[in-house]
Amino acid sequence: MSSLNGKVAVVTGGNSGIGYTTAQKLKHRGAEVIITGRSAEKVQSAAEEIGVRGMVADVRDLSAIDHMADQIKNEFGKIDILFVNAGVFQPVPIGQISEEVFDYQMEINFKGAVFTIEKLLPILNDGASIINLSSVNAYTGMPNTAVYAASKAALNSYTRTASTELAPRGIRINSVNPGPVETPIFGKTGMKEEDLNGLAEEMQNRIPLKRYGQPEDIASLVAFLASDEASFITGSEYNIDGGININPLLS
Repeated sequence: MSSLNGKVAVVTGGNSGIGYTTAQKLKHRGAEVIITGRSAEKVQSAAEEIGVRGMVADVRDLSAIDHMADQIKNEFGKIDILFVNAGVFQPVPIGQISEEVFDYQMEINFKGAVFTIEKLLPILNDGASIINLSSVNAYTGMPNTAVYAASKAALNSYTRTASTELAPRGIRINSVNPGPVETPIFGKTGMKEEDLNGLAEEMQNRIPLKRYGQPEDIASLVAFLASDEASFITGSEYNIDGGININPLLS
C-alpha cells in the first residue's frame, strides 16, 4: 500500500459516492484531505464523518472556486493531489435536449472541472497529481447520454493536452473512466424507480464481470494515481468498468 503521508489532497464533490469514498481512502493512506461540495449541510456532515476539512463551493460559480482556492492557500499552503470528481448525470434523448439540460451538465462536468484546475493550479506543488473523473460513456454511445458523454469526452481531450503543458512542472494529470458504479448519482436523475431498476438490470447484464463497480474500486485506482508509485504516468485514461467497454454488446 502506497503512503500519502505529508500530502495535501482536495476532492471536489467529496460529500457522497466516489468522492466520499476516495476522501476516506486518501485519509487512510496518510493524506490531509479537503472535500468540497455545493451543499453546506452535506459537506459538513461528510467532513465530520470522515474526519477531514470541508469547504463549500459550487463549481458552476467561478467566484466560489476563487474563494475556495484562497481558503485552501491560507489554511494549507499548497496542494499535492487534486481529484476533480464533481459531476452530474442527466439522461435525456436526442430531440428532447433543452438548453437547461445542456448547460447544467456542461457547466459542472466540463467547465467546472477546467476552472477548478485553473483556479487551483497556482497552489499546486510541482510534482502534484491531478485525477479527473470521467466515464466510459465518453465512448460507449449509450442512448440518452449524448450531452453527458460529450462532457466527459471533452474532459478526456482536455486531460491529454493538459498533460503536455503541465509536464515541465512535473504535474501529472490522468483520467479515470468508470463504468456503472453503485453511487447516489443515479438517484438524482429524476427517473422513476421502476425505470432506474430496469436500467440497472440491463446494464449489469452487459458487464462481463456481471456486477456493478463499487466506489471503493474507483477510490483505490485514484489513490494509486495520486501516489509516487504512478510517477511515470500522465495523460492516460483508465477504464475501470468490469469490461463493458471491451464487450459492449455482451448480454
